[in-house]
Amino acid sequence: MKIAVITDAWYPQTNGVVTTLTRTKECLEKMSHEVLFITPQMFKTIPLPTYPDIRLSLFPSNKVFKLLDEFEPNCIHIATEGTLGMAAKKYCKKRKIKHTTAYHTQFPYYVRMRVPIPISVSYAFLRRLHRSSERIMVPTESQRQELLKWGFKNVVIWTRGVDTELFHVGNKNHLNDARPISIYFGRVAVEKNINDFLDMDIPGTKYVVGGGPDLEMLKQKYPDVMFTGFKYGEELVKLIQSSDVFVFPSKTDTFGLVMLEAMACGLPVAAYPVTGPVDVVQNGITGVLDNDLKTATMQALELDPKDARAFAETRSWMAASEQFYGHLEKNPSRNNASIVETTAADDIVC
Repeated sequence: MKIAVITDAWYPQTNGVVTTLTRTKECLEKMSHEVLFITPQMFKTIPLPTYPDIRLSLFPSNKVFKLLDEFEPNCIHIATEGTLGMAAKKYCKKRKIKHTTAYHTQFPYYVRMRVPIPISVSYAFLRRLHRSSERIMVPTESQRQELLKWGFKNVVIWTRGVDTELFHVGNKNHLNDARPISIYFGRVAVEKNINDFLDMDIPGTKYVVGGGPDLEMLKQKYPDVMFTGFKYGEELVKLIQSSDVFVFPSKTDTFGLVMLEAMACGLPVAAYPVTGPVDVVQNGITGVLDNDLKTATMQALELDPKDARAFAETRSWMAASEQFYGHLEKNPSRNNASIVETTAADDIVC
């Protein structure tokens, strides 16, 4: 099967969306599918205002049309709602091809944190973008219910996995700071609510691993916290292994892949009882969910790390990718598809 995936989120971004798509591509190819990814690396881009790490592709329609026509995919999946995603939706409409989409990010809440746009307005915009989709894939049941509440249709679950070979239990000798060591790793941005973690009065040492638009501001505000910037591979794993609890303060994630990565390293999770954590954390077993994050953190330190690791071992990327493939809309051979010309004037974005 020839599968095309269109995404505005791609390297050098470091986040759960990029990780999910990368692992899914690897697994689909192991399943003998031919996969084309259309990403911002193929286009001229500009930085997203207020978030320069994210790049917006400029006037992408002509090239998106050309790439998809040449590839002739049996399945088209639109992963994001950016300029590439909208160009791909335009392609599917003009070619009369069925497609699927995904809802990876709590876009309405992220926008509301930066500009005074009502959440209902953002959801209305997203409903319009997703309404032609055969299936909208979300990572958890609570997120599915959230979209249904806002009037979305055809919402299905596409779960996530974790690389338990890379993320594994090890010794704690890498760090010699005062214990317990509480760690957050991921994007450092306002939507991650990191201040709630950093403001907690708890014993030991706090680590923040990652980068983003708020990193320099937080380093100035919290001089006693260990900020490492981005870390990857074994270097990241050693930091996680050497810690005692993973604190996940976000209230706006659709899943929170980093929670599975922490569990795979034997760390219990402390989080709020919100979408994402309520679906990923077994409360009182692999972590603690509480409206008081300090309470959750202190109680999570008492849990058995073996339970966190055991749960992570049940979440494979191959199983998640098979679920993804099962949701795809399979179009017949498109060799005889009618070709509709597009011009730069069709690029309504940017």
